[in-house]
Amino acid sequence: MTQKAKAARWSREEFESTITSYLESLEIPYRNLSLYTLAFVHRSAVNEHPDWFPEHNERLEFLGDAVLELIITEALFLGYPERPEWQLTDIRSALVRGAHLGPIAQSLDMSEHLQMSRGEIIGGGKNNLVILADTFEAFLWAIYLDTGYESARTFVITHVYPTVENVIENKLHIDPKSHLQEITQRIFSETPRYDLLSEAGLDHDKTYTIGVHVRDSLIGIGTGASKKKAQQSAAQAALERKREWTGKKKRA
Repeated sequence: MTQKAKAARWSREEFESTITSYLESLEIPYRNLSLYTLAFVHRSAVNEHPDWFPEHNERLEFLGDAVLELIITEALFLGYPERPEWQLTDIRSALVRGAHLGPIAQSLDMSEHLQMSRGEIIGGGKNNLVILADTFEAFLWAIYLDTGYESARTFVITHVYPTVENVIENKLHIDPKSHLQEITQRIFSETPRYDLLSEAGLDHDKTYTIGVHVRDSLIGIGTGASKKKAQQSAAQAALERKREWTGKKKRA
């Protein structure tokens, strides 16, 4: 079966079987499988096949975001007693933002289990970091509802919290747009330019893709549910590739 033919073309039984195997691979002691299958249902799958998927994961994602923040807040408070509250707030924001969670979801192969419409898949939905971050949060809430806070905490401490040192070392907790502007002005005496590359979805559920440029070079691309969020995501992507474009410009 091709990538384009996947998603909502699975039978319900096949879908549940893949999620069961996935939970076992992550060593999650699940009880209520339906919570986890729901976590992987994107809105578009419901629109295309309401008989197969009567509900999508957005309510789980909303609550999962709250659980994630609580767990990260507790871990940072205990792990960095010397840092002031405002620094911990910035570090937490960096850890829980979609641009950070999306790649973590990718590394956990969550995109392979997402149920989406054909159109969403063709449009690159399975690689959309916003959608993947939402799926991660929905999945976390499923763990919390099914097995409790400690299991959810274990999942976050295992898969999200270990990235905190990279966030601090690379100053990813500083506002990405401000940090990127500081770097480009220092090295190139220029301010980054943000351009809208594309937008997709209905008016109430749009995803924006924005590219950030320095001089004539595209140095980062980001997506978000608003242009502001997409710009932050693009700046973050540029910061993560800083060695590539700063090196090229210095040699130019």
